[in-house]
Formats: sequence, C-alpha cells, structure tokens
Amino acid sequence: MASRPDRPLPSAKDDEEEEAGEEEEDEEEPEEETEEEEAPTKAAPPAPSPGGPRPPGRTLPPPVSPWKSLERFLLIFMGFMGIYMLFDTSARNAVAADIGSLLSPVLGFGGKHVLLTMFLTGVLQMAITAVAYHFTTDWVETARVQKHNQAIRPLYSQAIRSGKKDRVEALKPHMNELQMRQTKVTFSQMKGMVVTWVLIIAIYTWMGLFISSLPVPDQYVNMFGSHVSLLAPLGPVPLWFLVFSLYTLPLNLLFRRYLKHVALSRHLQTLEAPVAAPAEGTA
Repeated sequence: MASRPDRPLPSAKDDEEEEAGEEEEDEEEPEEETEEEEAPTKAAPPAPSPGGPRPPGRTLPPPVSPWKSLERFLLIFMGFMGIYMLFDTSARNAVAADIGSLLSPVLGFGGKHVLLTMFLTGVLQMAITAVAYHFTTDWVETARVQKHNQAIRPLYSQAIRSGKKDRVEALKPHMNELQMRQTKVTFSQMKGMVVTWVLIIAIYTWMGLFISSLPVPDQYVNMFGSHVSLLAPLGPVPLWFLVFSLYTLPLNLLFRRYLKHVALSRHLQTLEAPVAAPAEGTA
C-alpha cells in the first residue's frame, strides 16, 4: 500500500482559486501604475565623459604586461623553431655545428674519451634544462595541487561507485577547480620544455655528428666486457643515442628533485620565520 505524500497534489479547485487570485492582482496593478506615473520622474544620470572616472560597478581588465607579450612570443618562436629543426636536417646540423664549436674544445678531449664527453655533455644539458624548468614551475602550487588531488580523487571515485548523485554534484565544483589548477601547473611546466627544446635537439645532433667524425678506432668503446661501436644500430636508433639517453634521463630527474627540494625548503622557512620571531622576543 503506497504511503500518502506529505504534500498533497494540486487539485482543479486549487487551480481555480489561483486563477481568481491572479485576476484580482491584475485589477489592482493599474492603480499602482498610476501612482508611479504621478511620481516625479528622476533625471537620468549623465553619461560619463570619455576622460572622466568610470562607474564603480564597472572595472576594466588589467592591461597585458609587455613582458607577458614578449614571453608568449618567445615561447611560440622557440616551439616553431624546434619543429622546424626536427624536419629540416640542414637547419638542425647548422645549429648543432654552432653549439659544437663551443663544446668541442672544452668537452671533446680530442675524441679520446667518448664516454666521458657524453657524460659531461649530458650533465651540462640537463643542468640547463632543470634550471629552466625550475624557474617556470611553481613548486609550492604544484605540491598543493598534488595534495588536493590525493584528497579529492578518492572521494569523487567513491561517490560515483556508490551512485550518490547529491554527493557527486557536491564534489563537482572541487573537481573543476582541481582541473583548472592542474592545467595551469602543466602549462607552466611546458614553458621550461619549450625553452630548452631547441638546445636538446641541437646537442643530440651534435653528439651524433661528433661521434661520426671520429676515426673508426675511437668510435669503439668497451661496454660490458665487449668492444662495440657507438654507431652500431640498436633497433631504430644507434647505440650512442641509447647510451646518451641513459646519461641524461637520471641526471634530469636528479637535478629537478634537488631544485624542488630547495624551493620547498625555502618556502617552509618563510612560513616558520614569523612564528619563531615572537617566541624569541617573549623569551
């Protein structure tokens, strides 16, 4: 047996009463209009002059900083430059030759220590990349977004699995805010990659040209108890490409984690400094 609803459904009699009430309100409306017509009309506020102050309710968006425009132009230019170098061999080799004229006298060692040259070149490349990545990344905001993600994602997944629509709707604003913050953090991290993209392509190209220009005996290195050529193909890439990547990838992670630790440690010190100062004064 169905339970009786708390609020009864509207009947035809109720509809007639509502229509009668609306008609009475319509009859009273003309009197209000006449009173409004008898009231003295207020003069419209004068339009603001072009050079005068604007109304307090309307604010103009902040002007675009010239540095922001320059930054956007440089990022777009570097991005297109990297794409152009990927598909144009002559441009890629020309930029690599210019960089090699600086690296060969310092890190070339006359071609006698190829593995050491690859290691030191990888250290230099990853140090520059990590510094650029560090200055374009807000580590504090990145850590906050990660904590927010770890707190919201499990709750949202649990609400979806349980089928509680009110719970899902309550968490949707938090998910939208989290996605916006994640997009902002990812975009700032992409800036560092775009800035160093041309450098990475040029150094990899120079490393291949440098090894190819060596005499054949110097192209061979002792690895895992065997004498192998760095130009020997290993799948779609030569052996030197794999060895150089094994140098650069761990160094990149190492430098980034160190700079992240330094940035977060400094931020923690700034948070603790105002709390420690009153304690010393009272002591």
